[in-house]
Amino acid sequence: MKFYDRETELELLRKIESLSTTTAQMTTVVGRRRVGKTTLLKIAFSQTPMLYFFVARKNETLLCTEFTREIQEKLGFSLGNFQQFADLFQSIMQLSEKINFTLVIDEFQEFDNINKSVFSDMQNSWDSHKEKSKLNLILCGSIYSLMKRIFENSKEPLFGRATSKIMLKPFILPTIKEILADYHPGYSNEDLLTFYMVTGGVAKYIELLVVNEAFTRKAILDTLFKENSFFLSEGRDVLIEEFGKDYGNYFSILSLIASSKNDRSSMEGILNISVGGFLDRLEKDFNLIKRIRPFMAKEGSRNNRYKIEDNFLNFWFRFTYKYRSAIEISNFDYVRDIVERDYETYSGMVLEKYFRQQLTESKQYSNIQGYWDSKGENEIDIIAVNERDKRLEFYEVKRNPNRISLERLKQKSLKITDKFPGFQIEYRGLSLKDM
Repeated sequence: MKFYDRETELELLRKIESLSTTTAQMTTVVGRRRVGKTTLLKIAFSQTPMLYFFVARKNETLLCTEFTREIQEKLGFSLGNFQQFADLFQSIMQLSEKINFTLVIDEFQEFDNINKSVFSDMQNSWDSHKEKSKLNLILCGSIYSLMKRIFENSKEPLFGRATSKIMLKPFILPTIKEILADYHPGYSNEDLLTFYMVTGGVAKYIELLVVNEAFTRKAILDTLFKENSFFLSEGRDVLIEEFGKDYGNYFSILSLIASSKNDRSSMEGILNISVGGFLDRLEKDFNLIKRIRPFMAKEGSRNNRYKIEDNFLNFWFRFTYKYRSAIEISNFDYVRDIVERDYETYSGMVLEKYFRQQLTESKQYSNIQGYWDSKGENEIDIIAVNERDKRLEFYEVKRNPNRISLERLKQKSLKITDKFPGFQIEYRGLSLKDM
């Protein structure tokens, strides 16, 4: 599959590369697994020689041997033999005082499992040599909680050392459409919805569907639910290292959220445990869920709901993890039947997220939220505000446009519109045909 999008990130990385010719640069690149970080970094740099170190979970001496070989092949320098990465990095920093080059260290957070002292040793070398160094250092990681701790916790040695930070996100909607149009011209909106529902714009998932020529609802689900499918264990593979030994509780909570049991009291009633701490970590430490409150509700409101931000993980917890017993005995047709049974309802919620993302990407609004009252009723799918232009827009989203009632939408909005005097009020319906 050809390389798509990432113009903004490429421009920033190339500017950083240019700056490194005179001043050492340390950039962190963080993003969920499979989002395309490594591919981006391997094509981003052209002005300088690039070293690529992949931190596999193996003996530190073996890693150093691999890394020194990379230096010899790419830069033509033999730095000797090393048993500890700290000593090798010291030599790299000294070398960077003589020549300008880029060093990408991928899965950097794995040093936490190999040798925790690497971070403090690197900090000492960096601080000692950065004034004379011309190193373009890129530290890339996919375990969000660890990367956040390493670089954003004030007690950690590398805190405050990074000069730039990139949070790589999945592809935006126009890019998803472009890819689908390139490989499946004449795609239907149903195809687009299923493609978006499963991949969420994550590069690896898109690539796998492209390789399997899976572009329709049936073909995509066939690819997901079959023997040895990459997607069946993917949720576990992505998250098991994040959660560690407590993964069972986290998985249970995520499965409930994906099944619309998404308020705290519902979760605690089912699990019989206090979930506040888990929810807080899922949101702040792992960046996996988002706490949402109704439009106009105050920050301390208890009328909160939670949602999984990642489309694939939401789908995986809703269907694959929830029915893992059937998956384990290869009864894929059973799970497929459940997906088909629930498809209209589930895809309707995904459609709402699609339009919410579309409005967000338009950059026209100061606030985009949903609304529900204290009883969880009188829901409004999307409310978008443009405070600068004094515009307030209400949206009802349905797969079938014939089920949209703007009159009912107006009635539900009365308590809100009274609080926005002088605003232009608009009511709109969005359906599958508007994608």
